[in-house]
Parts: sequence; C-alpha cells; structure tokens
Amino acid sequence: MGKETDANKSRSEIKRISPKSHSTKPSMGKMNADQALTKWSRRQDYHSYYNKMIDWELEDEMKNIDERLKSWSNRRLEDAGLAIFKLKGRTNGWLFSERIISFQAESGKELPWHRFGQGDIVTISRKRPWTELVTEGTVLDRSRKRIRVVVAEPPEDLRRGTWRLDRAANRIAHDRMSEALDSFALNEFSPTPLDDILMASLHDVIVSSERPPEIPKTKRVPSRLDISDLKLNKSQHEAVMGALTRRLTLIQGPPGTGKTYTAIEILSIMVKHKVGPILATADSNVAVDNLLQGLLNKGIRATRIGQPVKVREQLRDATLIAQMSVHSMNDDIDAIMSENNQIKRDLNKLKGKEKGIAYRDMNKNWKEIRLMEKQIIDEIIDGSEVIVATCIGVAHKSVGERRFPIVLIDEATQATETTTLVPIVRGARQLILIGDHKQLPPTIISKRAEDAGFVRSLFERLVDAGIKPFMLKTQYRMHPCISEYPSARFYDGLLDDGVSSNERLAPAGFIWPNWDLPIAFIPIDSIEGTDVENASRYNSDEAIKVVEIVQKLLESMELSPSDIGVITPYNGQVRLLTDHFDSLGGIGKDEPFSGLEIRSVDGYQGREKEVIIFSTVRANKEGELGFLADKRRLNVALTRAKRGLIIVGNPQTLKRDETWKSWLEWIEERELMAWHYR
Repeated sequence: MGKETDANKSRSEIKRISPKSHSTKPSMGKMNADQALTKWSRRQDYHSYYNKMIDWELEDEMKNIDERLKSWSNRRLEDAGLAIFKLKGRTNGWLFSERIISFQAESGKELPWHRFGQGDIVTISRKRPWTELVTEGTVLDRSRKRIRVVVAEPPEDLRRGTWRLDRAANRIAHDRMSEALDSFALNEFSPTPLDDILMASLHDVIVSSERPPEIPKTKRVPSRLDISDLKLNKSQHEAVMGALTRRLTLIQGPPGTGKTYTAIEILSIMVKHKVGPILATADSNVAVDNLLQGLLNKGIRATRIGQPVKVREQLRDATLIAQMSVHSMNDDIDAIMSENNQIKRDLNKLKGKEKGIAYRDMNKNWKEIRLMEKQIIDEIIDGSEVIVATCIGVAHKSVGERRFPIVLIDEATQATETTTLVPIVRGARQLILIGDHKQLPPTIISKRAEDAGFVRSLFERLVDAGIKPFMLKTQYRMHPCISEYPSARFYDGLLDDGVSSNERLAPAGFIWPNWDLPIAFIPIDSIEGTDVENASRYNSDEAIKVVEIVQKLLESMELSPSDIGVITPYNGQVRLLTDHFDSLGGIGKDEPFSGLEIRSVDGYQGREKEVIIFSTVRANKEGELGFLADKRRLNVALTRAKRGLIIVGNPQTLKRDETWKSWLEWIEERELMAWHYR
C-alpha cells in the first residue's frame, strides 16, 4: 500500500502540459498556427484556407523534389536514401494485373542504404528523370540485395543498361483532397448532414454532436443496447456506446489502451445489427491493414479498396482486385477479350465497310467488358459488410458514387483535415473519429502550411471547439513504471495500468539500475555530427553504445531481435546504426539480427516492442534539440516499450528543453541513471 502511495505521489509531482489554445480570429493573409480557425462561420473562408494549404503542400513537395533532382549530387541523393543508382532490372512475375520488376545493383552486391519501403511511390528512369519520360511504380518489398516495384507497364528495354529509382510526389492525394474540399464547402446540397458540426459553426456544437444520427431507425443500432457481455473495460464501454448512438464521436486512445480493438468492437456490433453500409478508414495502409485483420478474424465480410501492392501479403485475398480475379464472370470477360484480340489481328486484312464493322464490334465488346466489370464490383461491394480503405483510397473509381452513412476513421489525429474529408463526403451521417492528439500530428511537408496551422487535424480542432472525446483510460502495454511519467505529464494522470509489474518483468542481458523499475537513462558525454551531404544528424558514441546494448540483450537468450526496437529521431543515425549491424552480419532475412527494427520516432507510432532503445543523438554546447523538442515525439518514444525502456543521450543538451528536463529530474528522483554504462 505504501508503494502505491509513493507512485501516486510521484505522478502528481510531475508537471502536466496544459493544452494549447487556438485563436478564433480569421486572417487569410499572413496566417500562422494560432490564427487557424477553430470555428468557421463561412464556407467560402473554410474552402479558401484549406485549398491554400493543400496547394502549398503540393507546390512545396514538387519544388523539393525538383530541387533535389536538379541540384543535388548523386552522392547526396544516395546518402539521403532518396535515390538508388546503377540498377539492373528484370520482370519478376505478376501481382494480379500489374507487372513486378526486380531491381538489383549492377555489381551484384548489396544495395546501398535507402528509405524506400512497401507502398512508397517511386519513379524509374535512366539518368535524368527531369528530362525523361519516367515510369511510376509502387514498392512491393525489399531485401539487402534487391527491391521489387509494381508497375502498370514496364519501361521499354528493361534489361538493357541501368536504371535509377527516385522518391516521387503523390499528386493523386492532392487531387482527391481538392475534390472532397470542393464537395464539402462549395456544394449547396452538402454531401453530409454533419457539415455544420464539423465546421463548429453551430451555437451549441456539443449538444448537436450528441444527437442520434440522421439515419432511419431501422438502419441504426438500438439506443438501449446491452453490450455487457463484451470484453470491454469501463472507458472502452463508454466509448463504444457513444460511438453507436451519437452522430459524431471522438475517441482518444492513449498508448496501449486498445484503440484499434475498440474500433473493431464498434464495427462488429454495427455489422451484427445489419446497419450500414459501413466505411472504415485510416490515414496509413498499416492502420487500415490492422482494421482489416481484426474484422476478418471476427468472420466479418470486409473488402479492402486499394492496390494489392500496398496491402499486407496475407491480407491481399480480401482486396477488391483479388476478389474480382476469382469471380465467375471472368470466363465471359476472357472470351470477349479473345474475340477482340482476334478482330485486332484480322484488321490489316480488312478494308472499307468490313473494317468499320470490325471497329464497331471491338468498341461494343469493350463496353460490354466495362459493364461486366462494374457488375462484378457492385456484387462484391454489395456483399461486403464493411468497406476498408485509406482515407485517400476511398475516392478510388471502383467505389464510384456510392454513399456510406456510417464512417469510422482510425488514426484521425495523424491525418490532415482535408484528408479526413475524403471519406466524410461519401455521405457520412454517423462519424467516429479515433486518435490521440497527444501523439504525433499529421506529417506536413510544406513549412509555410505547417506554420499556418495545417498541422492541426480535424479531431484536434473539434476538441478545441469544445467537443470532449471519450478517453480510453486503461493501458495494457507498458510496465506500470514505464507508463507513470507519460500518464502524469501528457494525460493529467488519468491512465490506469491494466498489467502488473509481474506481467512485465525486466529482461535479462542489461544491468538495470533498479530491476523492479525497468527504465534506464545512459548519460553519454558525446558530440553530435552532421552529414555534410544531407544535413542529417548522427552520434557515433551513442550508436556504438546502442549496438553493445542490443548484443548483450540477445546474449541472454531471453529475447529475439524482433523483440527489440531501436528508435532515433534522425535518419542519419538510422543509417549509421544500420551500417553497424550490417558489419556484424546484418538485419535482413536469415541474418544474425533479423527482425531488429531501427526506425525514426515517426515510424514507431502505433508500434510496440518488449524493449525499446532510444538514441536521442543531439549533443551540442548550444543546447539545440531541433524536432527532438516536440513533446508529442517524446510521448511516442517513451510509450513503445512493454518490459524495458533504455534511453541514451547527452543530459546537458537535453536539459535545455523543459519536457526533457522534467523527465530527467524524474529519472534522477527514481535513481534510474545508468552511470555504470558510461
């Protein structure tokens, strides 16, 4: 009982971060984050502001890419992991109707370090992509010696000469956001009855959001539903009931509180009561795959819209394209295609009227094929209980003009407001937004758009407008000691622990300052370095220490490499660490450190590992922390570990930041400084 009191006392002494306030005064000229409107009374102002934001995003992304391609040296591009040169290409099979190209180094050796991963859009060219007709593709997978890309059509003379891959811009996302914004703000007959709530223009937006959805009662979940038989804790139960009965629901899911689990339960209940059709979305393909996996595990008929190349391999059979490929009508389509191919072969032999008739027959056949394909798509979607897609993917032509009265958006705080509009304008009458505005915000490329407030998600703006989210309050991921500081600092001490210390015992292989409290800060008196080519930061002393820690943890035989995650805020450090482990045998498939994940903080949101090692990198006399000072990044970094958290850094530099200083003071009070590892 004494220990419990001490822990509570420790939590209460940690300074809490007060929520950031936003001004509601409009300024469409020189805009900044504090001037971005919370409540919009005029649709035209709303449209003008967000249209400017998405245009800035595309302009600045294109400008950055153009500048890189034309002014950066090949060495600089390669060092930054944004291009790979001197690649030999060959076709490597099919992914449904698209071709797979396998690229390997001309030398036959390992590929250099790069930042391309599954789902990334790349351009394929010879030497000068800004002057050539490039081929666009999507990364399927990668290994140390090859990278596979899916394309609609391979470039000519693929096996001749060498190729280069470059990171490409996503114009499709801009166009779909622009169309959704026009539909939402300029359409006299709004595509959603929630528009006034979403603009927060109503006198009492809170009361309005709590009203039942404007859906016929026969298509709604009963308001007096008994869900006591479900495995839900108190806060999850409240969130689920709110989502089922309100027209607009915000659910805040702090780390480890079962955010996606709660989303799946909401969708399952709706399916059980045959409401819908239901649209379930998220900002990233990873999050969408997690929703899809959960639905399929419950036996729900879910169809995934989007390119199979961007979908987890074991889930591709649930994609619309995969289901189309096994439909019984394909035999009829193949027969018509064969007929058209034969007509095409005979065209040169025909003249005059006969040739005209042949063209007419071909056009007629194509129309019939398109009608049959539409019929197949309609059958598949009509037979689905939930349609799953990324927010941007919802606008795919296969979905056509279909309307979805019920829309659930996971990762809503990681999506820009215009991104979330894409699924909303599909006719949302009941909207559920799930996220956590205390974790990472949307990724914004344009600095001017970020400064103008585009970084604030719809979820966060509605919270600022007064709508209180249901907060999930029991975390099941972290050892209670690991959750203690984030709960007090970021969540007003509201997080409860759903796991005990005995369920999260400190792993062997590391000498913890206190074996009952598996957190350690290793102070290193080092100096950061800057890569001259790409201006990314690295820290050699920290990298060596991280490698040593990983090796010791694995020597104990209690953990496997896949149980360990290495986080760092800088790609320069990611590359340095990867190089170190490559020199020791590698982290690829069937290699000694296979499964070890070395990622940036942003790449770890939503992830968890038994042990997390965080290399902070920054170490300078000026006390400059860069984006390491973002408290939301710190929150993510501190909350990924289940059984052990080890942070390596320079305390003198870190203490210049208020949040880091508070955390280090907490570490010192708990006697968790690992001086013995200096």
